[in-house]
Amino acid sequence: MSSGLNSEPAPTCALCPRLAEFRAANEAAFPDFFNAPVPSFGKASARLLIVGLAPGLKGANRTGRPFTGDYAGDLLYETLLDTGFAKGTYDKRPDDSLTLAGCRIANAVRCVPPQNKPTPQEAANCRPFLAATFAEMKNLSAVLALGRIAHEAVLRTLDVPLKSAPFAHAAKHRLGNIALFDSYHCSRYNTQTRRLTPEMFADVLMSIREHIDSAS
Repeated sequence: MSSGLNSEPAPTCALCPRLAEFRAANEAAFPDFFNAPVPSFGKASARLLIVGLAPGLKGANRTGRPFTGDYAGDLLYETLLDTGFAKGTYDKRPDDSLTLAGCRIANAVRCVPPQNKPTPQEAANCRPFLAATFAEMKNLSAVLALGRIAHEAVLRTLDVPLKSAPFAHAAKHRLGNIALFDSYHCSRYNTQTRRLTPEMFADVLMSIREHIDSAS
C-alpha cells in the first residue's frame, strides 16, 4: 500500500498533462483561485478517511480545501458537524472556524478535471498519493467513499478486486483492518433528485460512528 511518495502532490505537479493545462488556464482566468492540487484536510491521526472524486472548479479548486465552497460541501460538512466528526462553523471558506474531529478528507484525484471528469489514466497517476495518505494514517479504522468512482479508487489503492466489494449506497465492506462504507455522492444532482437525502447520508455517518466507537 505504501507508495514511496509524499501524500500530497507538488503545487506544480505535471503528472497529468491535461490537468496541468487546465490548471494553467484556470490560473489565467481566475488568478485569485487556489489553482493547485488540493491537499487533504484533517490530521493523519484520524480514524476516518472520507474519499471524494476530485476538486470542483469553483469549490475546492477556488478555496484550496476539499468540498469547501461547492454545493456538495454544504451537506457533507453539515452532516459531519451533526455526527461529531467536525467542530466549529462551516462558512464555505478555508479560514472559517471549521475543524475536523477524528476525520480526514481527501480526493482520489487532487487536481480539478475538465467537466469534473478525470480520465482513468489520470486517476491512476494520482493513486500513489492516495496510497501514501492511507499509509500515513496509522489509526485508520473506517473509509467513506463518496460515489462509485471514489469507491473503486479506494479498492484499487488497497489492491482489492472490484468484484469482491461491489458499490452500493450504505454498503459496508471489511478490507482487512479497515471497514469501507459507501454513500452516493453528496452532489447537487443527487440531493436535488432525492437519490440521496440528508437522512440517508446521516445514517451512513452514524453507522461509521458506531463502528469506530465499537472498535475503540
